[in-house]
Amino acid sequence: MNQREAFRRAADTVRERANLQPTIGLVLGSGLGGLADKLLNRTVVPYADIPGWPLSTVHGHQGNLVIGELEGRVVAAQQGRAHFYEGYSLAQVTFPIRVMKELGIGTVMLTNAAGGVNPAYQVGDLMLLEDHISIPGMVGANPLMGPNDDELGERFVGVAQAYDRRLRRRALEVARQHDIPLHSGVYFGLSGPSFETPAEIRMIRTLGGDTVGMSTVHEALVARHGGMRVMACSGVTNVAIDAVDTDLETNHLEVLEAAEIIVPRLTNILKGVLRNFPT
Repeated sequence: MNQREAFRRAADTVRERANLQPTIGLVLGSGLGGLADKLLNRTVVPYADIPGWPLSTVHGHQGNLVIGELEGRVVAAQQGRAHFYEGYSLAQVTFPIRVMKELGIGTVMLTNAAGGVNPAYQVGDLMLLEDHISIPGMVGANPLMGPNDDELGERFVGVAQAYDRRLRRRALEVARQHDIPLHSGVYFGLSGPSFETPAEIRMIRTLGGDTVGMSTVHEALVARHGGMRVMACSGVTNVAIDAVDTDLETNHLEVLEAAEIIVPRLTNILKGVLRNFPT
């Protein structure tokens, strides 16, 4: 079975279970999957039931594809994602994005839990991605490496505007209306699973990173390869530690706890964008 056949088989399985035709995809990161519970007329498809779909092993990722309505739009929401550090190939990590494209989805909204590198960011803040730096992609772990299938996308993909300008503008408008702290900045993508050392945090800050995390960039690249519009948002779940002489330590529990602050804010942002969706 070639790649396209695998995408079609997975998409057909989803279509058999859901009556609605999604046009927008949501990828919900660590602790953020609760947003999918707010969809109306929901159909829940466990990842384990979708052929080829990678299973997440990380706490806080429920492992379901939820199809339903949000603000009058039909969306397919991933409750959790697979990561490169779990041992999956990048083709497996980005398999869901390819399936979304096969389902007829033209826009994806990616979310992630991230460390705040910019000193102005506080736990609970949101950051709209206006750009990213992908260290794995720059050193040989780019999801577009290997033979290119021209039916999926062009060989060389321009990513100067990886994150859709109109969607970003709309998100910023919604944030102002709801008095939600929403920054715009650069996401620094690493492979994980270890958190960053203080020296690495200082390097990331020097290179222009505002938040840092272990996902999103691969999905954004594959979505753009497929001609999809992309919006992405980081939820700042911890302030990155940039000094060695401290008793502080980053852990996954605080990431999940911070999601309790982030989810209501992120929900308002996404609902507001969907309500007056820029076409």
